[in-house]
Amino acid sequence: MPEKHTVSMSASASGSAAPSSALPATPMIKPTDLRGILRYVPRFQGQSFVLALDGAIVADENFGNLAVDIAVLRSLGIKVVLVHGIGHQLAELSAQRKIPITNVDGTGLTDAATLDLALRASARVSHLILEGLTQNNLKCAITNAVRSLPVGILKGVDLQHTGRVDRIDKDFLKHLIDADIVPIIQPIGYGPEGHSYRINSDLLAAELGEALGASKVIYLGPIAGLEIDGVVKREMPVERLRAVLKETPSLVSSASLSKAQNAVRALETGVSRVHLVDGRIFDGLINEIFSNEGVGTLIYANDYQQIRQARRADVRMIYNLTRAAVRREELLHRTQATIEKFIEQFYVFEIDENIIACVTLAFYADKPQLAEVGSLYVLPFYQNRGIGRKLIEYACLRAKEKGATRLLALSTQSYSFFTSVMNFEETGPEILPEARLKTYAESGRNPKVLIKDL
Repeated sequence: MPEKHTVSMSASASGSAAPSSALPATPMIKPTDLRGILRYVPRFQGQSFVLALDGAIVADENFGNLAVDIAVLRSLGIKVVLVHGIGHQLAELSAQRKIPITNVDGTGLTDAATLDLALRASARVSHLILEGLTQNNLKCAITNAVRSLPVGILKGVDLQHTGRVDRIDKDFLKHLIDADIVPIIQPIGYGPEGHSYRINSDLLAAELGEALGASKVIYLGPIAGLEIDGVVKREMPVERLRAVLKETPSLVSSASLSKAQNAVRALETGVSRVHLVDGRIFDGLINEIFSNEGVGTLIYANDYQQIRQARRADVRMIYNLTRAAVRREELLHRTQATIEKFIEQFYVFEIDENIIACVTLAFYADKPQLAEVGSLYVLPFYQNRGIGRKLIEYACLRAKEKGATRLLALSTQSYSFFTSVMNFEETGPEILPEARLKTYAESGRNPKVLIKDL
């Protein structure tokens, strides 16, 4: 699930603001904004984010605000690496100088004239990024950390100066990051003999994500997000996107196709989250990372492979698993017969084919927009390892897939977990459907009623 909480930032944490035409003269960071961001500092601090900026975004009037957002990320202890594209500037140079180019995005043939313009465009874009980061008191450096080899001949066509990533000098990049320097990676690789090769920046971002062990790759382009069959998807598991690209690639909009393909590549090589964000949106980067709704598309790896729906054969094990919690009145008592009757509501977490945690997810016929999560339990030995969080996140995903917009939880002893970790909010029992309200009253347990918008 997205690691988000609603915020709206207006100035960098370092105090540097964007140009006066874009921002008010007085910084307007509200206390609620800071609380929303600080909630995620322990999770993101020390992690690496690869930000991939299309050339069109660097040329956009919002780039000054985006540089402020990058300063905010750095101020929170997030390690940032920037890689940029040059397609927009390359096309402009071609038109201005009346020099035809063979390929604009670095995936096709790059002849000598196109490479020359690409080098000029790359230098210009890198300089604009240097200016933007310098205005926000960030140290940065353009690097030659990408070692490249020519792609060679594909389908009978010599791609000439188009390159592929041979090696990324991750030790060099980590040395810069540890020195509090933001590396700027151009879409240019360098061969063993010093020759330059043009590389697609979307692919380069995915390769950097793998090499640096990044937790996020964030593509910032002039697109609203991942558009499939005319609809911008807000969240998508990598398995589903992989299937779309394999079976019906024509459904993916041409503007987001390259990013979709390389998002799959990044997620398959260890990156856990890829975001597609419209870099022209004010505060877009910050809101995508730290807001509940986001502004773009989140594509995520399968963190839930150890979770499955329970089977009838699991009834006795679930009963034994939860008995201690029932005795402590942490969970509602359920007989084995009751567990078997509602077995389709149970999901279990397995390690080495042993069930070590469970949760239930129930839906209401009279309130289809509402779902309820319950019976969350993790064996003591496995507690404090994030398993409970994964189970609740998985329940959120399942509930959304089935059309629910809100998720309920009733808790007598674990409500602090739901509120502080899972972002549930306390509400009153009147929100419960009529039948559930009746059982709530009859139980006599008086649990707190918690709600979360999906």
